[in-house]
Amino acid sequence: MSRLNFEDYLSAVKTLQETGKTFVSVTLVNQQGSSPQEVGARALVSAQGLEFGTVGGGKVEKRAIEEAQKMIQAKTPHIYASWNLQKDIGMTCGGVVSFFFELHEQNHPVTIYVFGAGHIAQELVRLLIKLDCKVTCIDPRQEWIDRMPPSTKLKTICTDQMKELVPSIPDNAYVTLMTMGHGTDLPVLIEVMKQRDRFAYVGNVGSDQKARRLRQDLLDAGLPAESLTRFFCPMGESFGTNSPVEIAFSIVAQILKTRDQVHELA
Repeated sequence: MSRLNFEDYLSAVKTLQETGKTFVSVTLVNQQGSSPQEVGARALVSAQGLEFGTVGGGKVEKRAIEEAQKMIQAKTPHIYASWNLQKDIGMTCGGVVSFFFELHEQNHPVTIYVFGAGHIAQELVRLLIKLDCKVTCIDPRQEWIDRMPPSTKLKTICTDQMKELVPSIPDNAYVTLMTMGHGTDLPVLIEVMKQRDRFAYVGNVGSDQKARRLRQDLLDAGLPAESLTRFFCPMGESFGTNSPVEIAFSIVAQILKTRDQVHELA
């Protein structure tokens, strides 16, 4: 495999990892006689089929793809296979090819919704996309959305109807609120708390004073008193200063702590 092709291969591996897909790398490690590809040929296969590269095309590649997909289903870590192209594959050429298959199983990324794209959100998103996360950032201000970093792990939505998106948030998501202020946080928080049992984590940026006001507003909106302890406000662990980046670090710490507690209970 040439330097350029190998760089393309590594880029394809990175893309599959970032999108959270489990896949198998297939490498042609030996050949005897006639074969449709040279030693070193590589392919990447997911449950959906061939994602990148080729190890020969035709019948031999079809067999390799099927073998890789069986590995994904059975979670087999790796196998070595040698096939006679004529006897085992049904090809006219009579060579023997050997492949090494390696499973790259991806963890399911944490799904995080960030309502708000201001200073704290800018720092928070930049930290989250370094982790095994899928992040959705929502804000009515396009100019703030545009400041978000480009990443395959990040989806941005510009809308002034933020609360309308709450029903579409998937189960077990982590929901964080840091919009322009109390008036824009509250409508979203009310909708989130109505569905609190669906979410792994709910947090709202704010001071102790804001926390008291939010909890009273939730009561006034008809939320049961027992729900008032089921979200974090102030959000984040108790360390650091009030700078946006340190608040963001404290929120990430709290999210990871919650994630690990959920995994221990599972």
